[in-house]
Amino acid sequence: GRGGGGAMESAAKGSYVLANLAEVVERVLGFLPTKALLRAACVCRLWRECARRTLRTRQRIAWVSALEPGPAENHALVRALARELEKVHVLPQTVLYIADAETFSGHEDCHEQKKARKRNSKETALALEKLLPKRCQVLGLVTPGIVVTPMGSSSNQPQEIEEGEAGFALLFPKIDGVKIHTFHFSKDVKNRVFDESKFAEAGLKNNPDLRVVLLFGYNSWKTGATRFLHQIVNPLNEKSIILAGGQVESFTSLTSENNHAQPGDACGVVGLAFSGPQIQSATVLLDQDVADERTAEAAMQRLKAANIPEHNTIGFMFACVGRGYRHYKTKRNMEADAFRKFFPNVPLFGFFGHGEIGCDRIVTGNFVLRECNDIKDDLLHGYTTVMTLIHLGSTK
Repeated sequence: GRGGGGAMESAAKGSYVLANLAEVVERVLGFLPTKALLRAACVCRLWRECARRTLRTRQRIAWVSALEPGPAENHALVRALARELEKVHVLPQTVLYIADAETFSGHEDCHEQKKARKRNSKETALALEKLLPKRCQVLGLVTPGIVVTPMGSSSNQPQEIEEGEAGFALLFPKIDGVKIHTFHFSKDVKNRVFDESKFAEAGLKNNPDLRVVLLFGYNSWKTGATRFLHQIVNPLNEKSIILAGGQVESFTSLTSENNHAQPGDACGVVGLAFSGPQIQSATVLLDQDVADERTAEAAMQRLKAANIPEHNTIGFMFACVGRGYRHYKTKRNMEADAFRKFFPNVPLFGFFGHGEIGCDRIVTGNFVLRECNDIKDDLLHGYTTVMTLIHLGSTK
């Protein structure tokens, strides 16, 4: 019976190597998705150190897409996130999720044979937040339609989903040299003038590293909403900052130390600010005249000409509900297809909403700040599409 002893001996040696050689441990832990990695970090001090080093190298954005309807009681995005978070190789620090308004909040028409979905957007939002790490900042939006790249590869064909259940969550890890934070301004009923000191608090003023601001207006049908949006957008309208976004149905999640829930009947603006010297970004506006494949591709060519590096880059598409296949005479997915043709490896995300924010603008590493022509770009539009690229620096 000596064979048994030999096997035990080599098993003991194996476990000794795994417990004591940092390079080996690190190599093995490198294969684990983040959730399993965090569990492994509890084994011993060496494993904890190795896990920590491994986590620090995981600076690529991950995303979870939901394209197929979920069971009536929960949205497809809740199911997809619960399943995929077990597999992702990032620890999310900031999450932007967007889901379709119709099924997220359960406004689906009640057909005789099909029971209306009984979903409450508060509960759905809480279910999503619960899945994410405690200290994660979350911004959740609900919009009439969704633009999403399916999971698996950055080069998957992005889909414009104008009706039906869909959503996505972008998971941003901690990225060296990049700071992402959420902000929220809501219209104060008593004050007509917006207190601009709130900009500085939100890191949108006296911040030389500010590169990109994604802005989303909500309850835009309220009296005074457009005026309020102008009060937010005008001071930020600088040539050295990319501004892009649109009017959404509502925001459902905003978790961060400094963002407090507001009365639901107010109107306001929520958003994400990206700061860091290595960030490069560009945006183009597709106006009403862009109405076929040729003109859509010409707009993408303008975006391509900005020469933004394509690795570690995400694309955003903010379109009007009036565009999409109705605008392109029943040809579906026209703008997302045009984007994919010029940017074969950049994942694209976004929505169809009630108004767009953006203009043609480029901010790259060698960009001259504050070009002083006093004419400010017009940033608020309807019936347009804004296409934006954000490059978060070269990954190691």
